[in-house]
Amino acid sequence: MQRRKRAMLAVSLASLLVVGLAGAVAANPGQHGSNDGHLLGTGDWGKIELVGQLEVTQTEGLVADVAAYGDYAYLANWGEEDCAGPETGGVNTPDSGAWVIDISDPANPVEVGFIAMPQDTRPGEGMQVTHIETAKFTGDILVMNAEACGKNYKGGFMLYDVTNPLKPVKLKEGFGERTGSDAHQTHSAFVWQWGNRAYLVSQDEEDLSDVDIYDITNPRRPRLISEVNLNDYAVAQPALNLGDSFLHDMTVKCMTSGVYANRCIMIASYWDGGYVLLDVTNPANPIFIGDTDYAAIDPELLEQTGVALTPEGNGHQAEFTKDNEFFIGTDEDFSPYRALLQTDDGGQYAAGEFGWTIPIGELYGTLNGPTVYGGYGCPADRGSIPDASTLTLAPGEEAILVLQRGPLGDPSQTQGACFFSEKVETAQLLGYDAVIIANHHNGGLGGDAPDAQFCGGQGHEFDIQIS
Repeated sequence: MQRRKRAMLAVSLASLLVVGLAGAVAANPGQHGSNDGHLLGTGDWGKIELVGQLEVTQTEGLVADVAAYGDYAYLANWGEEDCAGPETGGVNTPDSGAWVIDISDPANPVEVGFIAMPQDTRPGEGMQVTHIETAKFTGDILVMNAEACGKNYKGGFMLYDVTNPLKPVKLKEGFGERTGSDAHQTHSAFVWQWGNRAYLVSQDEEDLSDVDIYDITNPRRPRLISEVNLNDYAVAQPALNLGDSFLHDMTVKCMTSGVYANRCIMIASYWDGGYVLLDVTNPANPIFIGDTDYAAIDPELLEQTGVALTPEGNGHQAEFTKDNEFFIGTDEDFSPYRALLQTDDGGQYAAGEFGWTIPIGELYGTLNGPTVYGGYGCPADRGSIPDASTLTLAPGEEAILVLQRGPLGDPSQTQGACFFSEKVETAQLLGYDAVIIANHHNGGLGGDAPDAQFCGGQGHEFDIQIS
């Protein structure tokens, strides 16, 4: 039986924000758009000179990360649209991996090789090259995280010996914590050495204890030595609806100066949990040091636009400064708009709007109409969701599809989670005017932050026509 409830979204705050942000971002319009607006040559923001360039692909967005060491750079190939198959070219057409680029002459970079990852597996933002010297291995190691693009993927992390970048050697592929036959997917990984031992930390996408630390002194035989759930230290801020608290990225620095001299400190970018410091001098027993808090009112938004709204959170990536006195953190904000959800039983709930859909204020001003629950709304679910044409709308009403984020941790589901954009496209293809996507249990901090909101990035391209 279809579950229907009338809903209205009020967006007066969102409309104010659209006007303010237009001026705020105008100074650099091309950062994630066209080729115009980037920093080339001597500019107002610093002295940057373009020395050389190399085009390794014509597919937009295919390069997911880059690492450089010595005379070589490594570019992560995220995988083409057909990454999941069919496998028509065999070993000669790998799904993804890393381009190897000779940058000894920066003005004339040259592609000299490609490191292929296993079938249906792709790297993301977790690429790094470093040198280690242990009793079991001496040389340069390339680490890449492993995410799935098809059913035959290998999760975990990948280690390659790139001491000779022209002849890379596989050390370990698809290693990580396991629930079933496959290692958990990871989004980032980082390697460091302390004394005569080497270690790796990876982000675990399939476990609440998502900080996994391994001993890789013998990189051919990694060992899991500790795992931590930083939400055990109350790093989230559910009072600000910042409950989507999880590890996104991390780095470790063994310091020789500053307040943490002679200690190895990890800074974990923990999304809505902010930035968390851990003492990993003994990686088998990490010690929580402290974390940052987001202000109740986003200070940058208030200063630039005069609009007072709660922050998005989204601690994305951070690095320590050279003198170990500070760290520089970056938030990956997706949702510059806010909305208020009101149901006909009197409930009111704060909500966000995606930054890549059509703003509600631009299309409708407000949304008002019946809702239909459509489950997860992934591409495979489209045949089971009623078409919007089955609804009878009164004048001034819109058809609204309600979907759920995920699936994640749902024992009734065998399919993996799909992109937010695929859910929005589902609603659009079925004729709905708008879509509401409810957060899942993990995104609500296991129920501790039931109203937490998260409006992620666009996962694929299509002609977006709805809110």
